[in-house]
Amino acid sequence: YSPEQEHDSCGVGVVANIKGGKSHQIIEEGMKVLVNLGHRGAAGSDPETGDGAGMLIQTPVKLFQREAATLGFDLLPFGEYGVGMVFLPPDAQARTKGRDLINKVIEAEGLEVLGWRDVPLDHSKIGEDARAVCPHICQVFIGGGPESKDTAQLERKLYVVRKVIEHSTQEAGLAEEEADCFYICSMSCKTIVYKGLLMAHQISDFYLDLKDTDLVSAFALVHSRFSTNTLGSWRLAHPYRYLAHNGEIN
Repeated sequence: YSPEQEHDSCGVGVVANIKGGKSHQIIEEGMKVLVNLGHRGAAGSDPETGDGAGMLIQTPVKLFQREAATLGFDLLPFGEYGVGMVFLPPDAQARTKGRDLINKVIEAEGLEVLGWRDVPLDHSKIGEDARAVCPHICQVFIGGGPESKDTAQLERKLYVVRKVIEHSTQEAGLAEEEADCFYICSMSCKTIVYKGLLMAHQISDFYLDLKDTDLVSAFALVHSRFSTNTLGSWRLAHPYRYLAHNGEIN
């Protein structure tokens, strides 16, 4: 770390523990940064529906181990499993198609589906327009197969799984409008993204995980979006899987 490398970034912020120590305080401070970036975001005709906001953090191992035990499946040690943060279509039949596609590709690529978890949400905390198009949000836990000898190899394999899934929606029978609601926010053994068609101040009230003290990270990368050349949507909220940017890369 060097102070000379600090720069102002439009709509983007990072909070990190320089020594790599994980805590819930980092999440709370990341939220404060995101709220302070609220002026960088925007709302449409519904003043409670933003162009998008989100947070990229490290995989919260303690929280996921606790939740997996509650749901009846076991997680492997950290670095030996990945987590996919998934937006599925709100329609039950289309949701089943999307989930079946994810399961099929994971197994076809030599990995293992350990279990699924519905992400706890409070829909009353978001705008009417955002609620009307809100996807079903869940997490899929993926065990590394025999070919995944280390974390780096598993991370590459999870990338392949995600890309195959993204290119197989038509084959899975998802109509165009259904496929548009089907999106993988992140699929990694290191990080996870919580984001949506939200105002900056809404994210921690909507995603109940973010208020759970078992959710810890050594860094939080946040972004409040202002749509310029595209309309706001759940899938286009920032940050993305490896970065956040201000949208001016045209």
